[in-house]
This record gives sequence, C-alpha cells and structure tokens, in this order.
Amino acid sequence: MVFRRMSLWALVLPVALVLAGCGSGEPAAGAGKEVTVFAAASLTGAFTELGKVFEAAHPGTSVRFNFGSSATLAQQIVQGAPADVFAAASPATMKTVTDASLAGSPATFVRNKLQIAVPADDPAHIGGLKDLTDPKVKVALCAEQVPCGAAAAKALDAAGLQVRPVTLEQDVKATLTKVELGEVDAALVYKTDVIASAGKVRGIAFPEADQAVNDYPIAAIAKAPAGDAARRFVDLVLSQQGKDVLTKAGFEAP
Repeated sequence: MVFRRMSLWALVLPVALVLAGCGSGEPAAGAGKEVTVFAAASLTGAFTELGKVFEAAHPGTSVRFNFGSSATLAQQIVQGAPADVFAAASPATMKTVTDASLAGSPATFVRNKLQIAVPADDPAHIGGLKDLTDPKVKVALCAEQVPCGAAAAKALDAAGLQVRPVTLEQDVKATLTKVELGEVDAALVYKTDVIASAGKVRGIAFPEADQAVNDYPIAAIAKAPAGDAARRFVDLVLSQQGKDVLTKAGFEAP
C-alpha cells in the first residue's frame, strides 16, 4: 500500500507543479516580446518580409519597424529612442551609434547601388547621368547628409558633373515619390527602390554608380530591451534565408 501511495504522488506532483505554473500569471519565455528595429528607408520592403518570417518562427514575439533616413534614425537612437536593432544604409551613420557606445561591432549584410529613376514614359528622354545637368530637367536628390545623398554626390563627382536639384529630400523613399508623382523628371535613388516601385518608375544604370556603392551595416543595440530576440533578428538578416530575401529585392552581397 505504501508503495502505491508513493507512485501516486510521483505522478500527481509534476502535474500539480505544471498547473501551478500555468496559473501563476507569468508569460512563457519569449512570449509577448516586441523587437523594435530602426532601419534605413530603402530596407522597407525586404525587412517587412523578414519581420513576418521572424514572427512566424517566434510565436508571441512581434517586430515593429521604424523606417527612415539612417542619419535621422542614428540621432534618435543617440538621443535615447527605444531601439533594439539598427540597420543603416552607410557605415558613417552606423558610426554615430557605435561612437556613442550604443551598439557592438556591426556586420555588413548587403550593398546597394544608385540608378537614375524616371517616370515610366520618361518625358524628358533621360539617357544617362549627363542629361541631369540640363537646366530644363527637374531633378530630385536626397539631402547630402543622408546616405543616398552622399552616394549621389560621390557619383556626380566621379563623373565630373554638377546637377542643380529642384528639391532635396530627407530619405530615398521621399525622393522616389517625387518621380512617381510626376513632380520631377528624374532622381538618383537606389536600384532596390526602383524595383520596389513595381513599374511606377524606370531605372537607368550608369557606370559612375560603381564608385558610389553603399555598404549596409546592422547591429543589435547594447542593452536592447528585447535582449536575445534582438540578436536573433540580426541572425536572421545575416542568414541564408535573409540573404535570399534581400537579393530578391535587388540588394547585392557585400
């Protein structure tokens, strides 16, 4: 009889402990977490897709994005904005964060190249970079302090050309929108943004773009609120699955 009582308790006790744990109000490990990713505007499409992949692989964890100019995002992080991951469109903007000791060693995960974006019907008949110097051609550029603007300045310098833009935008998406709305005849944007426009604009390659390629670094923020989940998101971006998504979007391997 004693033996049977001991066997019964051996069965009941683990079940009781499990039930007590379920009723304690404590969430399961990793459940209910949110990973906040600050990312360059040009990463919008690819990272949105990777966010869905990450959420599917980590039930109970959501990914929230803040897309925009890398320069602006870097300043927001330095000023205390709650971010877990930063993916920048240039090493210079990442350096703003690492110099403040707010992130560990970043990893370069993709590269991006400029193209001339024109409306699908190309009313100004743009054939190359030199055509943008025509004062009759309305051109949009990114502001030079943001990565797409710095790349445009480098490409124009390499070609020995000067362009007088009618507008300077704060990120590449805003610059591309000027072309999509027909407000300008052309803009210098990333190849990936031309692809993401799904036919709204046409991209024109030019040789000087090879001298103004942008490397994209990514890093988990030091003391990130999401902790391990932030590092797992970085791992996804660096994985083969991440590379496949980014390559499909037009990015190049570093």
